[in-house]
Amino acid sequence: MGSLSDNAQGAIFMMVSMAGFVINDTLMKLTSSELSLFQAIFLRGLLASALLALIAYQRGALWPDHGISDRKLVLLRMVAEIGATLCFLTALFNMPIANAIAILQSIPLAVTLAAALFLGEHVGWRRYTAIIVGFIGVIVILQPGSEGFTAYAFWAVAAVGFMVVRDLTTRRMTRALPSIFVALTTGVGITLVGGAVSATQPWAPISGENAALLAFAAVFLILGYLFGVMAMRHGEIGFVSPFRYTILLWAMVLGAIVFGEIPDVMMLIGSAIVVATGVYTFYRERRLRLESVGQRVR
Repeated sequence: MGSLSDNAQGAIFMMVSMAGFVINDTLMKLTSSELSLFQAIFLRGLLASALLALIAYQRGALWPDHGISDRKLVLLRMVAEIGATLCFLTALFNMPIANAIAILQSIPLAVTLAAALFLGEHVGWRRYTAIIVGFIGVIVILQPGSEGFTAYAFWAVAAVGFMVVRDLTTRRMTRALPSIFVALTTGVGITLVGGAVSATQPWAPISGENAALLAFAAVFLILGYLFGVMAMRHGEIGFVSPFRYTILLWAMVLGAIVFGEIPDVMMLIGSAIVVATGVYTFYRERRLRLESVGQRVR
């Protein structure tokens, strides 16, 4: 990719990252007919944690020096990620994959709102308007009161809340803390919770097919994470971030091919609203950041 610009490489890496996450979700959903949620989380987590530990060891980040403040943030992020994983997979196991993932696309809007309310970041009326319109898009996706509505959609909404806490916590961490170490501690925490809860439930026999599905899910989960990190390091955040929304295209395609789930009109309209307002929010934040840099230079 030497002939491509950093932004172009970053965009490609981001699209590959989103594909990795959706394939992971698809493989996990395929196991739901035979395995319980916590059993699947535990088994996938064992391999994912092992792979993350190996990568962290190779990078000398298996146990980096970090202050008390970062330790607390790592712990809080782990708790938030555990909550997000449990809520999202509960939704995913019980509703169309594209709908569940579409709801998650409101995360950038929710993070912007939470940063304004709790961290004191300035948000103008344009972005507040985009946030309101974006949340209306989420309601359109949920379709409360319709025949296609499922209460499991609220688990996806709860996952958004946990992910907001996760992302805001990540913002507060020092740059010296390796990303791979943060991912490893989170993976281990999720695995331990999955193992503890699954130990209290009857275990289903693990077929060779399900073992393969979980193994590939772990691999694609790691690929999604690694390519996501590469995307942010190769391109400008404001340029690369909107390519996160390609996850919806992957989800719709795989949902249709693997599960026969065809998105209805309201889901498509709601998704379009959420994506449009999210992209606008990224655009505004990038423009304000550039203006701020220009003022400091002058």
